[in-house]
Amino acid sequence: MKQIKTAIIGASGYTGMELIRTLLTHPNVDLVAVTSRAEAGKRLDEVFPRFAKAKAAAIEFCQPDPDYIASTGAEVAFLALPHGVAAEIARAMLERNIKVIDLSADFRLHSPAVYEEFYGHAHPAPDLLENAIYGLPEVRAAEIAAAKLIASPGCYPTSIILPLLPLLREGLIDADTIVANSMSGVSGAGRKADLSLLFCECNESARAYGVPKHRHLSEIEQELSIAAEKDVTISFIPHLIPVNSGIVTTTTAKLTAGATPEKIGNALESAYSDAAFVRLLGRGKSADTKQVTRTNFIDIGFETDPRTNRVILMSAEDNLGKGAGGQAIQSFNIMHGLDQQTGLNNW
Repeated sequence: MKQIKTAIIGASGYTGMELIRTLLTHPNVDLVAVTSRAEAGKRLDEVFPRFAKAKAAAIEFCQPDPDYIASTGAEVAFLALPHGVAAEIARAMLERNIKVIDLSADFRLHSPAVYEEFYGHAHPAPDLLENAIYGLPEVRAAEIAAAKLIASPGCYPTSIILPLLPLLREGLIDADTIVANSMSGVSGAGRKADLSLLFCECNESARAYGVPKHRHLSEIEQELSIAAEKDVTISFIPHLIPVNSGIVTTTTAKLTAGATPEKIGNALESAYSDAAFVRLLGRGKSADTKQVTRTNFIDIGFETDPRTNRVILMSAEDNLGKGAGGQAIQSFNIMHGLDQQTGLNNW
């Protein structure tokens, strides 16, 4: 069986831990390097005792030194790093002929100007943007298969973009009327010390944040604009809820003339009936985070409201799975000619 030497750069956060958890049991992965500046020199099972007796439990965290990573024979590197930091490492990996799957925002946007507007600083590697593929496997599998640099989508964008794309393409909704409300578990904020993320601050509490211009709006509007073939601007309100992981999103939009529930259902079926990790619940069914956490699935249901002439799209995913590590591994599988479900069949 083909073994692909794989590195995880920035492996000590929640997304890094999810990547490790899944890749340790991936039949085609040989995990040869995991990096963390804070944990360098410690064994994997010392930092994460849950991985004791795993096949790579004794591997030691190392510094993110490109030459050392290349010396391990790594063929592909997952980057689970903050935006602004990932680009430099991505360039170094590409220069050493190592493919990159970046889970930060550094390569998701086509425009350096939009990146600067939303992330507050100049893009660190604008010359690489042209070759970066926005890695939605259900939409760009062919491009992913040929890519050397994949920008894996954000968690909120995945939950919003996938339900909307088929309806925009079929002209079933008015693109100027889209409103998306999302609720995410606390792990979406990252593994860090932050007063607002302490247990007593989050437990028994729910709150909106990032209003009115969350950073993920930039990639959401980019991808929706491509589908609609015109500039799309939406309202997006994210919320923090007291669960570890999971995202549930409710998106509404005005229906266009002639749009019916049957046409909406048909558009979703046509787009995703063969998609390995999209589960269509059908009309009148609400997606539930309990059914998708610890998996790479996104569940999508819908309903229409004749009083307001709006469609209501309901989706749920694991922000660390389909919204991050799982989706990145799905792209990894496509890059290497593997079945998309390899290593990801976790229910």
